[in-house]
Amino acid sequence: MALKGLDIFKLSPKKNCKECGSPTCMAFSMKVAQGAVSIDACPYFSEDAKAQLNEATAPPMKTIKVGTGDHEFALGGETVLFRHEKTFVSKTRYAVAISNAMDDAAVEAKLAEIPKVDYDRIGERMFAEMVYVDYSADADKDKYLDIVKKAAGLSRVVVLGCEDVDVAKEAVELVKADKPILNGANASNYEAMNAVATAAGVTLGVKGADINELYDTVAAIEKLGNKNLVIDCGTNSIKEAYAIAVQFRKAAIKDSNRTCGYPSIVRADVLAKGDAHLQAALLSLFTMKYGSIIVTEQMTYAEALPLYGLRQNVFTDPQKPMKVEPGIYPLNGADENSICVTTVDFALTYFVVTAELERSGVPMNLIINDAGGLSVLTSWAAGKFSSGSIAKFFEEQKIEEKIKSRKLVIPGKVAVLKGELEAKLPGWEIIIAPREAVQLVKFFKELDL
Repeated sequence: MALKGLDIFKLSPKKNCKECGSPTCMAFSMKVAQGAVSIDACPYFSEDAKAQLNEATAPPMKTIKVGTGDHEFALGGETVLFRHEKTFVSKTRYAVAISNAMDDAAVEAKLAEIPKVDYDRIGERMFAEMVYVDYSADADKDKYLDIVKKAAGLSRVVVLGCEDVDVAKEAVELVKADKPILNGANASNYEAMNAVATAAGVTLGVKGADINELYDTVAAIEKLGNKNLVIDCGTNSIKEAYAIAVQFRKAAIKDSNRTCGYPSIVRADVLAKGDAHLQAALLSLFTMKYGSIIVTEQMTYAEALPLYGLRQNVFTDPQKPMKVEPGIYPLNGADENSICVTTVDFALTYFVVTAELERSGVPMNLIINDAGGLSVLTSWAAGKFSSGSIAKFFEEQKIEEKIKSRKLVIPGKVAVLKGELEAKLPGWEIIIAPREAVQLVKFFKELDL
């Protein structure tokens, strides 16, 4: 629950020194309550006061960071149940499962398969960020440790699925510098597992036979001083895993129950029981409700293409259009003599069109107009992508001073603008592109430049 300005003022030094930039401590406190300034702007707040304020203003879900360097990921930290209320902040991550119960050939094939899905979509890298290494007590321990080392070599966050304390300790020692997750604490071993995780400084995953045991185990670990946790939703049934994911999130956000406020792990690979179609459905379901890490049996392009598109849509701010910076983007070694192409600043349009333009190999200057982050037809209908706005953008950017070419290609869906643009941009030849991006390669290769 957000603190009021008066609550913050009561903890303030009440010096009215103005060093924070505010005329009084009360004014400063009001700004902190509104989120307009950090409490650290005041040099005189005591550490105890800061600790109280940070605890009171922290998100209902704790933010847990795993991995290191370019492969450090934030989990949790959410403040709403539904994306339209504000936005989700820490996107779901996907882990591919490997076990020491698999034969050697299957392990090697899985390790080789994981890096194959790696591509960009609308400026975001899409790949399986984690590897879930599951320990089977019926299989060889040394083989498990060897798989852990190989998984770490893929530059992915390693999740150690192991409830054997001794084996877990050895496995953590191998990869602790990479900040893995040790998913193995339960009602019978949580004290020993907690000691292993805290000694290595890694995140601890907590399991339970049911939702009540899970809650009690998390609370018991918190009493030991460890809040670097993730919650395993279990594998009893899809219904129970879904209930845990939803009820824990709801209790954290709506009821301010911080014991429930941790990221979650969902074992879709186990819940699907070998059914690839069911697993795909579970990946989608728990991406929306509310898996922080979802474990999958595999991640091929068949799974990845729709799944990552869904995730990208769910984890974008609904109040902020997905847009790129307006300006001139030279493609394929373009210079001032190269033909000009224009379109809107909607990110999906930009990346789809750019990919096709680059495939054509034709040097060109892509001019991105400021259209409010809307698609071509939507921005045209709203008057944000019109002959007037394009001509004004050309004037503001001094396009005619920077580029000597006087050929401009416009999207086929707004061919109606051709005559108006010729009137507003004297001396320019306006060329109509195809309506679909997939036709651009053939169009430009055949265009008389």
